[in-house]
Amino acid sequence: MSWKCGIIGLPNAGKSTIFNALTAAGAETAIYPFSTIDPNLGVVPVPDTRLTALGELLKPEKLTPTAIEFVDVAGLIAGASKGEGLGNQFLGHIRDVDLLVHVVRCFASAQCPHPLGGLNPLRDVEVVETELLLADLEILGRQRLKVEKKVRAGEKAVAAALAAMARVEEGLNKGRWAKDLNLSAPELEHLEVVPLLTLKPCLFVANLSEEEFQGGEHYQALKDLTAARGAPLVPILGDLEAELQELPREEQQEFLAGLGLPESGIHRLIQESYRLLGLVTFYTIVGVEVRAWTVPQGTALPQAAGRVHSDMEKGFIRAEVMDFIDLQNYCSQAKVREAGRLHVEGRDYKVRDGEILLFRFSK
Repeated sequence: MSWKCGIIGLPNAGKSTIFNALTAAGAETAIYPFSTIDPNLGVVPVPDTRLTALGELLKPEKLTPTAIEFVDVAGLIAGASKGEGLGNQFLGHIRDVDLLVHVVRCFASAQCPHPLGGLNPLRDVEVVETELLLADLEILGRQRLKVEKKVRAGEKAVAAALAAMARVEEGLNKGRWAKDLNLSAPELEHLEVVPLLTLKPCLFVANLSEEEFQGGEHYQALKDLTAARGAPLVPILGDLEAELQELPREEQQEFLAGLGLPESGIHRLIQESYRLLGLVTFYTIVGVEVRAWTVPQGTALPQAAGRVHSDMEKGFIRAEVMDFIDLQNYCSQAKVREAGRLHVEGRDYKVRDGEILLFRFSK
């Protein structure tokens, strides 16, 4: 299974620039709207200091990070929910992603005109979010009509589904995202047939100039908005980050330090996306390779084994488990075992972030 993060926002917000910095995939960037028509897809390694430390400690021939996918889709404009611009294509592409990464423009540029005429991040957020709400109302309304027909036909079992849809519809009409309505597990199950955009987790990216990053009013306005909502916000100097990808890693760190930045905004974006998706990382040490793997929080050991190979899940017997911190402290797997820090777990055990697993299975 792969997890996708959809990069959304108005045209000329810098989505493709940030995508390029994320993936170094060379997605087209241009100063006219809709330069991105077909979505660009990039598989992005997850920055992982633990994996780096394991490489330094164990000196494997191969060190393989885990990864998530980022999708750069066409810019959205007012009226997209009714098919304006590339609205229908845009909305169709982002219904397939697991997380929305909303890029908001906080930079001025005479060479790259704003599609709405002037810089106003709060207005831009409202335009995009309104279209997402309207799109959900439209698809929810169509589904509700189908369910109402079943209710009239005497199918009492679908009455609860109709009630769940009505509750979400009421919330959307008040401007509330479906994910913020505290829906119960049964309600969410009833809504599985409706691919709602507003059920997806969302984080904001402020695409900044250096001047705006140093204390501009537009960036501050966006910070105030996201803070009031309790929504994550990642500041990124998009053009700068794209240029950084052309430098050796050591020079990248020196450049960032010179700006007073502890790490790349792109790295923060990847890590925050990973967190919001509710993912954890475990590691395997097999032969010449140390490898990181991704599973959702709460994944049991057999399903984690299935990430490595389907045969491991089918024939799962048990797993030997140690924590990264213990291996780092004791410096070898044998010493972790001697210290009694290695434990053996069965199929009901839930994988925790940072664990190193050795699966035992029948072939």
